[in-house]
Amino acid sequence: MQSIKSKDSIVYFQEETYVKLNKYLKKASHSTIFILVDTNTHEHCLAYFMSQLEVDTPIEVIEIEAGEINKNIETCSGVWNALSELGADRKSLLINLGGGVVTDLGGFVACTFKRGISYINVPTSLLAQVDASVGGKTGVDLGNLKNMVGVISESEMVLIDTNYLETLPNNELKSGFAEMLKHGLITDANYWQRLNQIKELTTTDLSSLIHESVTIKNKIVTVDPTEQNIRKYLNFGHTLGHAIESYFLTHPEKTTLLHGEAIAIGMIVESFLATKLTGLKTEELDIISKNFLAIYPKVVIHKNDYQSIIDLLIFDKKNVGGKVLFVLLNKIGEAVFNCEVPKDLLTDSLDYYNSLT
Repeated sequence: MQSIKSKDSIVYFQEETYVKLNKYLKKASHSTIFILVDTNTHEHCLAYFMSQLEVDTPIEVIEIEAGEINKNIETCSGVWNALSELGADRKSLLINLGGGVVTDLGGFVACTFKRGISYINVPTSLLAQVDASVGGKTGVDLGNLKNMVGVISESEMVLIDTNYLETLPNNELKSGFAEMLKHGLITDANYWQRLNQIKELTTTDLSSLIHESVTIKNKIVTVDPTEQNIRKYLNFGHTLGHAIESYFLTHPEKTTLLHGEAIAIGMIVESFLATKLTGLKTEELDIISKNFLAIYPKVVIHKNDYQSIIDLLIFDKKNVGGKVLFVLLNKIGEAVFNCEVPKDLLTDSLDYYNSLT
């Protein structure tokens, strides 16, 4: 499968991944290799990954707790301290072996430790393979506010090996699949349709589709690496979706949602907004809603939750001058950014989601 080159990095797939990694490691002459894992990837992925390495460079493993709730500055401090105690220097390399939490946090740690050391992403979740590890966004949450602290800086390379997906439960596969569906909705109606024809998420079916999703995202971020214009398209579903995810993450009476589960809701409600503001046809809204609800179970959002969710929108990173700006659809396969939405429509959009069966 052909590799994908971005501005400062390159994504390798399947059989090419470890050949390219070992070639790079032998040439780069790093002083020490650090592998960042969480409790899940330490158990399920580390041994397999280590068996692929062909280097004499000293290797140290650093483990963090799994889960979005641990994607914070406190965890970064623990990793920074571990690097210091283990003698990391500016010639060290950090390999992030994990899902989006590990690749986002690990990338941020690498970019800030000693003002920057090299890092490589080895995404082990579908979400990370198609989204989190591509494009150079790194960062952590600030309380319940998603990805508020971070930098944009690409890894040396990204290694996508679908064997890691065999370790995932079905809900984690579905979480990543939501981002793939988003890629179709914002850029390619044919891709959207092909994704919706998949009956079961297997690595055989997903392999070529992952490559296509990475290609879509890479084309966007290569043109607009710092999100000044078209990279904003990738935030479709994320404005209200992130607010819902953040609210459910920290509310003691709510069940924490996976990222893709929250973004699926976000894409439904923001598609409703698009029918009111940017010309999306109601027939297309019906298709979008039906297809998402066929994959992602309905979540109860009580009316007394609405205001708390809407209040979180003020912290969205796309905002300018205090205005909350959305990415909306003109039609399936075509998006528009910097859309202002009246507050009453936000409530209507959540009502719409709750009305679905």
